[in-house]
Amino acid sequence: MALVFEVENISFDYEHIPAIRALSVQIEQGQRVALLGANGSGKSTLLRILDGLYFPSAGSVSCCGEPLTREHLQQDGFALSFRRRVALVFQNPDVQLFNPTVFDEIAYGPLQMSWPKEEVLQRVNETLAFMNISHLRGRPPYRLSGGEKKQVALASVLVLNPDVLLLDEPTSALDPRSQSQVVDLIQQWKGTMKTVITATHQLDIIEDIADRVLVMETGTVIADGTPSRILGDADLLLRANLIHAHRHSHVGITHSHPHSHRHADQEHQR
Repeated sequence: MALVFEVENISFDYEHIPAIRALSVQIEQGQRVALLGANGSGKSTLLRILDGLYFPSAGSVSCCGEPLTREHLQQDGFALSFRRRVALVFQNPDVQLFNPTVFDEIAYGPLQMSWPKEEVLQRVNETLAFMNISHLRGRPPYRLSGGEKKQVALASVLVLNPDVLLLDEPTSALDPRSQSQVVDLIQQWKGTMKTVITATHQLDIIEDIADRVLVMETGTVIADGTPSRILGDADLLLRANLIHAHRHSHVGITHSHPHSHRHADQEHQR
């Protein structure tokens, strides 16, 4: 399969604090990839680099063979094509939502792409129905619940039908039904040409949303494998702070064993 992203030895700092360190990875078209790691492991930063929002201080990134640099994204032809093909759903929907109504929010992207108004109206209505949020169409985003905001943010991206979806903790702040809907959506893309890269620390959804897992720790990839191999490696999960060891005493003998542990839903922005 063709390469969508080629990342070569990149580094990125936040005010001299390393967030990504000498990271290299290749992602092929049609792959469903999970970026698995604890808070602060670099998942969110990597997604922003892949979306052309951040640029590495060292190394290189390319998308579909084109350099993903600040200068290249200033070229209207590449910028429009890239933004049409690649879309990021932020973990915090408040960063993404700014229009007066839900309808306007979902229509914003297509209008920026200069779609005909009739097509915009049709696509927005279809997306509202698909996400089961038609009843929210006239509501201002700031009046929505956290879960509703997350659904609208996802809808505002899905309306464009991008080739590459970058999802940052897409199931956080959602009720169980909405979480299941998002997982089902990612499952539908299995075997298609759509590339989906999901940052998460939730071990219980990995096998449903990914065919490949990249485990991240302190800004680099420490493991790359199938969900079954990664989830079956307790030592790796312990090292990455995705599970922890509980200690118990029995008749004077203390021992420990790995224990699954969910981190807080809110991912640090690194």
